[in-house]
Amino acid sequence: MAKRQGSNSLQAASGRLRTRVRALPLGLVAVLALVVLAGCTLPASPDQFGTDREYGELGEYSPEDTFAFDDETTPELSEAELEQAKYRAMARIEVVRELRFKHDVELEVISRETYREQRGESGTASPFTNEFWRGTFVVDGETDANQELDTLYAGAVQGYYTDDRIVIVTDAANDGVRIDRDTLVHELVHALQDQHFGLAREGETLDERRAELGLIEGEANYLPELYDEHCGEQWQCLAATVPTDASTPAADDSSADSASADDGTGGEADTDTTEINSGLFLSIYAPYAMGPEFVATLHERGGWDAVDAAYDDRPASTAQLIDPDRYPDDEPVTVDIPDRSDTAWEPITVDGESDEPRTDTVGEASLFATLWANGVIDRPLTAGAPEHSPYNYSAPETSGWEGDTFQVYQQVNPDADEGTVADTGADGGEGESDDDHGHHDSQPAFVWQLTWDTPDDATTFADAYRTLLGTHNASLEDPGSPVPGSQQTIHHIPDSEPFGGGYAVSVTDETVTIVGAPTTAALESVHDTVTTPTPESTASADPPSALAGSTGPYSSPVPSSS
Repeated sequence: MAKRQGSNSLQAASGRLRTRVRALPLGLVAVLALVVLAGCTLPASPDQFGTDREYGELGEYSPEDTFAFDDETTPELSEAELEQAKYRAMARIEVVRELRFKHDVELEVISRETYREQRGESGTASPFTNEFWRGTFVVDGETDANQELDTLYAGAVQGYYTDDRIVIVTDAANDGVRIDRDTLVHELVHALQDQHFGLAREGETLDERRAELGLIEGEANYLPELYDEHCGEQWQCLAATVPTDASTPAADDSSADSASADDGTGGEADTDTTEINSGLFLSIYAPYAMGPEFVATLHERGGWDAVDAAYDDRPASTAQLIDPDRYPDDEPVTVDIPDRSDTAWEPITVDGESDEPRTDTVGEASLFATLWANGVIDRPLTAGAPEHSPYNYSAPETSGWEGDTFQVYQQVNPDADEGTVADTGADGGEGESDDDHGHHDSQPAFVWQLTWDTPDDATTFADAYRTLLGTHNASLEDPGSPVPGSQQTIHHIPDSEPFGGGYAVSVTDETVTIVGAPTTAALESVHDTVTTPTPESTASADPPSALAGSTGPYSSPVPSSS
């Protein structure tokens, strides 16, 4: 897929994002490895702080404490000084959050070298995962989705929280440990959340888990903002940021094997990649970008009681993060996809053994991510961003989202003799089409159905997806006799393109149905509402003039580090 390159305007928001990007799915893999390899020591007394005390009274520590290292720009803290910084930060968080820590939190420091040795790599993604990200035009068909995630997380993690323990990953220092206050406060907020509400997420889809994470990470990003307001005149504080030996993702003006392999709980992270998959980044980063605004809105509505209550009634979609007015009443619509495949195809099932088809939900945030990354939404990411968010994930093409379901199909007998619908090329003859290649024999297919608020919203998104197809050199094929009442178009992307295959886009009232298959001839076999196209009547489907031949001035949310 096309990758956007960095722009100078990206640097304007870099300070805001530098300490806000967290270790996400593969960061969690590293977290689990560290728990096993490094061990975890629980506090001697889980109730040692008590609850019958004023906010900020932590034994000998108080929010007003000052230490010699406060005067240093990038202090290298000894073990004793790190303990002082931790307890003072805990006392201050209690005052700001109006919530008491129930017990101590262990703080461990490991070197970046040790972290990298323990991190490891993920295995090959499943066919479901690869097709999920390919059908959404986030990861192309030539790239393994898990490897793309590995590339995205190849950088340096600054810290993370797990099981009453904060681990700080630090670069080599002469005499001590370097840590910035945002990293420390962020991870301590996770400890406080864990002690009162728990950090487990129960969402069944990628979008629902992203939404839940928006609450968790949103608060952990919002608290440091409130904390920072006290630094200076009222409190002496550690430096807000500490330089590392890795480049850092900056905000741009121009983001286990599962499609829903999701973000782990709060690691502060850098990344040393100079070019990343911007669609994947923006999808993963949505909870961190939009979460603080969501939590700030709750706080403004009803104080910390409203935030506390949200942990019992967590957001159900990223649409609620993007537009907090949709929370809590406007929940996503359940979208069911009936199996309309013929005998050549079957849905991939849960665990590969049950009769229940495996499905997932893309959601509004990831829809925005792919349309922006592919140049369909062509505006600066920061344009119109809310006060507490570095990016704006709202767009006319996606704001009417009500729900969606993505389902992947596999061929029943990929080694069947030539001549079956699933095996033939678009023209049904060898050498007559770019589709007629042997590697199609094992390629999956998908059906993706989306529900929108109004028919106009459905049409707007369908047109945006068609534009996306055009940016990947899709040709528009004659659908023959379209289904009555359905605005259906059939597209073919040549095999020479990374997203090669056949695509059908249909609009009926508030519903958009997208079907993808290795060939245009196989579309009807996967979902019988698709009409087999007439091969000889193909025409070029050029993208709109605003996008044709130009990627625009805004290219990558994570540019090369200077």
